[in-house]
Amino acid sequence: MKLVRFGPKDAEKPGVVDANGKVRDLSQHVADITGETLSPESLARLRALDPASLPLAPEGVRLGAPVARPWSFIAVGLNYADHAKETGQEIPLEPILFNKLGNTVSGPFDDVIYPKGANRMDWELEIAFVIGKRARYVEEKDALDHVAGYTICNDVSERRFQSKRNGQWVKGKACETFAPLGPWLVTTDEIPDAGNLSMSLKINGEVRQKGSTSTMIFSIPYLVSYITQFMVLEPGDVVTTGTPPGVGCGMKPPQYLVVGDVMELEIEGLGLQRQTVVPFTGGGPASAPVHLGARGLILRPIDVGRVDQDPDPLGVPSVPDGIGVGDEVHRAKDRMRQSHPEVDLVHVYAGHHGKSPL
Repeated sequence: MKLVRFGPKDAEKPGVVDANGKVRDLSQHVADITGETLSPESLARLRALDPASLPLAPEGVRLGAPVARPWSFIAVGLNYADHAKETGQEIPLEPILFNKLGNTVSGPFDDVIYPKGANRMDWELEIAFVIGKRARYVEEKDALDHVAGYTICNDVSERRFQSKRNGQWVKGKACETFAPLGPWLVTTDEIPDAGNLSMSLKINGEVRQKGSTSTMIFSIPYLVSYITQFMVLEPGDVVTTGTPPGVGCGMKPPQYLVVGDVMELEIEGLGLQRQTVVPFTGGGPASAPVHLGARGLILRPIDVGRVDQDPDPLGVPSVPDGIGVGDEVHRAKDRMRQSHPEVDLVHVYAGHHGKSPL
């Protein structure tokens, strides 16, 4: 089955995708797609239903994340050897685990918010699995008995928060909207080998990540067994399993997301996601890159408190005052200083309108 949740945010209904790709309403049979819904017994009851007998969802209805807010959201770092290499990290001898938060979860086509204070926002295409049966001290040979299904996760990350702000990775992994899931939760019976699925991610139509789950260092059954030696996984919990190479921070020079960028993620058999990056609108200091003028100049406020440790958070040289940039740049800098007096230092980069200048 392909399970979905559809409708307005925080008021989603449970559904299933029929053979013609139409969403059918399951709300007469289950209240939501939760851990209880994902038990083997519950899934067997749903599987026995005739989808054609279920009401159709409205055409073009919004899809939410295919599982309700998880109790635990575990993520695995550096689980592809090439990704570890591109980020300058050692290949781990054991899985690296960190947390995302349940309130980072959003729908597969919802906008992704550029956080306040951010300037290194990055993408990560991943396959995630959802637990259907309580898992504690699971043996690898029994691991998939505890998995309800698979979905796509965009493990959106803020690299400076993650690596430059001290402490654990969760700082750069748990911002609002940083975990789009979906479009479907595909049950394990439809995916005979989750360890051999092609995967790709595009930014503004350009392929950035292209790989296969076959190159994971630690397989999904191994991860289930490993993680449950340290913690109990409950039905409805989500584990996202790491990303192949091609992330922005691994490019030379690095390329990060800016407002207006469109991310498109696809994994064989699991569907497709698409998100647009939008600015934070809750007030306070500017955070996202701002496009100005016909020349597409981009201003990025810098976290001045860390300039001594990270003088150029984007990893590329800024344009010094008076070096071939003209009065337009200086006027733009003055406007930024006037509108955001809390920003003491402004770097300006020349780039193409609507795209990252890096």
